[in-house]
Amino acid sequence: MILIKNIKKLVQIEEQPVSWRAGKEMQELHTLDEAYLIIKDDKIDDFGLMTALPMTEDTFAEVIDASGRMVFPSFVDSHTHLVYPASREIEYVDKIKGLSYEEIAKRGGGILNSARLTATRSEEQLYRSAMQRLQEIIRLGTGAVEIKSGYGLTPESELKMLRVIQRLKQDSPLTIKATFLGAHAIPPSYKGRQEEYVDLIIEEMLPVVAAERLADYMDVFCDQGFFTVESTDRLLNAAMKYGLRPKIHANELAKSGGIQVGVKYNALSVDHLEYTGEEEMRVLKDSETMPTVLPGAAFFLGMPYAPARQMIDYGLPLAMASDFNPGSSPSGNMQLILSMASILYRLTPEEAINATTLNTAYAMGVSDRLGSIARGKIANLFITTPMPTVEYMPYYYGHNKVETVILNGELVSL
Repeated sequence: MILIKNIKKLVQIEEQPVSWRAGKEMQELHTLDEAYLIIKDDKIDDFGLMTALPMTEDTFAEVIDASGRMVFPSFVDSHTHLVYPASREIEYVDKIKGLSYEEIAKRGGGILNSARLTATRSEEQLYRSAMQRLQEIIRLGTGAVEIKSGYGLTPESELKMLRVIQRLKQDSPLTIKATFLGAHAIPPSYKGRQEEYVDLIIEEMLPVVAAERLADYMDVFCDQGFFTVESTDRLLNAAMKYGLRPKIHANELAKSGGIQVGVKYNALSVDHLEYTGEEEMRVLKDSETMPTVLPGAAFFLGMPYAPARQMIDYGLPLAMASDFNPGSSPSGNMQLILSMASILYRLTPEEAINATTLNTAYAMGVSDRLGSIARGKIANLFITTPMPTVEYMPYYYGHNKVETVILNGELVSL
């Protein structure tokens, strides 16, 4: 067993765990001052006030003194594309010069650029580069991550990406979920023949993905210039037959109908949401679909910010994730996402912490195991550097405030 003692503040504790927090409840952030936390095997066994520590220190195999420090549940990052073949900084320069995301895509850049390069990379090359990125996000406090395919766009390359994600699941201490995103873009060879590419996904890719159990979820980029609502409907209907719950890219570029089709199919989450109004909020209200905002993409692309404040005030839950990818959000730093939540989207620190821990755990399908400090949950947490207040976490941006990482109940070497 491991004892963490003298914790200045234990953050995001739950005596009665919930799946997510919505609306005004997102202001709730339960904490405990001068606390202890006990880890047994890979689980959180107990926590409480130091004055009520039930056992002597010599009972434990390891004792960590967290004086002056806080303990948080690890961040959960429910939307990434971190298996990719190469960076795309030249396109970044194109954006500086004024080209839009859609204009770059039309020139063969963007997703199609990564797809071409993915075809030339071996599984081993993709695995090694992705593992380096996983090590980076662990150091920054992430304990669980969803990873999408989508830079393949052919049966061979999509399956190669998903097999890489399977290897990462086996080899990394992170909790990882795999999402099949064959419908990320329309390959040049299918230009003007979108439905034929949809047929390819349904008839050739999905059966193999399901047979080899390569994915936990199915995603579609349902947006202007990408996949229509009708195509998305066909794809999600096919995915349901294989037991793959949807996660949708929606309303990043326009009011695409992606939110509505996502809710229709009980999507676990709908993500991006820059173009979201009252009609979409009404559809999301009382659904089981988590609205997920990706601050890094809107910031990097200079796009309008999703109406996160309005969604919470409407009574919705809200998650925030990194969208870590080479083209529109080249960072998996969830500490930065936490800061952006407050600085750019006007979330209070309490709301921002809920959005990047518990709610995004729900958006990844793991809030029963992760996202908060609760007895019986997996011991994925981090100990901060010395900090004066909880508010300091989003306030002091640009600096890594994680000092110690514990994943699955074990100390991780940083």
